[in-house]
Order: sequence, then C-alpha cells, then structure tokens
Amino acid sequence: MINHMTHPLHNPDRIPAVLEEIIEFKREQVAAEQAAEPIGVLHAQALDTPPPRDFFAAVTEHRVMKAGHPDIAVIAEIKRRSPSAGLIRPEYESDDFDPSVIAQAYSNAGASAISCLTDQKFFGGNPDYIAKIKQTIDLPVLRKDFIIDPYQIIQARAIQADAVLLIAECLTNAQIAAFIEQITELDMTTLLEVHSKANLDRVLPILESAPDKRILLGINNRDLSTMTTDLNNSIKLKPSVPNNIHLVTESGIKTNQDLRTLSDAGLKIALIGEHLMRTPNPGAALAQMLSSEQTSPPAAQ
Repeated sequence: MINHMTHPLHNPDRIPAVLEEIIEFKREQVAAEQAAEPIGVLHAQALDTPPPRDFFAAVTEHRVMKAGHPDIAVIAEIKRRSPSAGLIRPEYESDDFDPSVIAQAYSNAGASAISCLTDQKFFGGNPDYIAKIKQTIDLPVLRKDFIIDPYQIIQARAIQADAVLLIAECLTNAQIAAFIEQITELDMTTLLEVHSKANLDRVLPILESAPDKRILLGINNRDLSTMTTDLNNSIKLKPSVPNNIHLVTESGIKTNQDLRTLSDAGLKIALIGEHLMRTPNPGAALAQMLSSEQTSPPAAQ
C-alpha cells in the first residue's frame, strides 16, 4: 500500500480558481473521512468487495458497431450539477434522484461504460451511487471525483468503482505515478485527464514508463480556467500522443456528427455527460447520437 503523500500543486498551467476551491475542500474532506474511518479499515472493506469489472476492455475492445453507426465507444456520465452549469435539471435536486434508472437507459442505448460523479458539494453526486448502478447493469463504472490522496483511491474500490479519474492539473508528477500504481494494484483502470499541451507533455513520460499499459488518457475539451469548450482540442492534441495510448475525448460532444468527426480523426472513445443529462430522456439522446442517421441534437430542457 502506498503511504500518504503531500505535495504542493505543480503543473505548467496556472490552476483555475474553481479547482483551487475544490481541492482545498477535498483536503478537509479527506482528513475528516480518515479520522472517522482509518485507512486500514477502509482497505479491508476494499478487499472484501466483488472484483472490479474490466473498464479498460469495455471501452477499447468490446465496441460492437452496426454499419453506418459512429465507430466510437461512449462512456455515459451521470451528474446532477456542476460549478460551471449549476443545476443541470431541476428534478435532479430531489432526494428521489435514482442514478440506476439513468444508467439502465444508457446501457440500453449502447453505452460501453458509465461515469458517475461522487462529489457531493460541487456536483451533487454521492459515493453510494456506484453500488446502486452496478446492482442494475453489467457495465463497469468510473468514479469521477477530485482525487488528491491515496485514501480516496482505496475508497473508490470500497464503493465498488472499476476505474478512477485523475486530473493532471490537480496533481504533481510524483502523485500521478504513485496513484496510477495504486489504482493498478487494486485492479482498477486509470483515466488520466489533461487539457493543455503542456500538461500532456509532462504526463506522457509517466504513461510510457508505467509497467501496466491499461491506462486511458483523457483530453478535456473544456478549459477550466475560462469554462469555454473547443471540440477540436482533442483533435489538435492527438498527433502528439503515441499510438499505443488509448485516448478518451471529453466535454462538448453534443451530436451524432460530433461523434463521427471525432471518430474520423482517430478518437475512438468519448465521455459524454452534461449534454445527455440536460435532455428530457438521456438514454434516447444517447441512442440518437449513436444512430446511423445524422441528426440534430434533441432540445435541452
């Protein structure tokens, strides 16, 4: 088991203010959680959970596409709100919110995997959502949160996550390498996210030297410092990534044509969240995006 590490934030880009606020809160939250449940107790719980589902294989090997459909695997996301968008849909504020219903709709529509926000304060998520989703469908589930401490990785396995998101902007090189190792030791998949070319350049040597190559590299099309989205960000950065690294394009994907454009550029995995969650029927919206017909996006609520 990897010991707790404390490093100052360090990356080539200025940390966006929204990330600074979230990270400071996460430090306090993790300290409180460790005081309430020591890491040894949590680790025992993690080892007692069912084995992780293979998230990596689900999005890289198990795409079954019909002729004419976009050749791309979708990680469909469940989230209720975000700092940039606020409350995504009013009824999601209700205590009756059931992520398993949305996950089932995503699965029926052709999703390859599920991403679930577990942060409560900023995104309206809940760690308990992952177990509820996995009781309903057979797809693997990513824990999407702001991971800054090894405790949270053990916690991810204890709540039955199959994969863990790491955000390069929040972590030092040493933390990224150590966290990937820890995630691998727990038989989960790593999704390491970057936005800029500078952060991409600093994480590529870490990925290339990692003994386990079952790591996904996410390119966020949203600039967290300005909250603007450029779908071409993934396309522009792809030539800088070695072919043996599997890329996930994230944010700003709204239409069937967007998926086709990304697929034609060689991007074969997409994470889609806010657009789907804003529509009256997220499952139907995903099915439309994966359709063989080129269509306009459904109107958001």
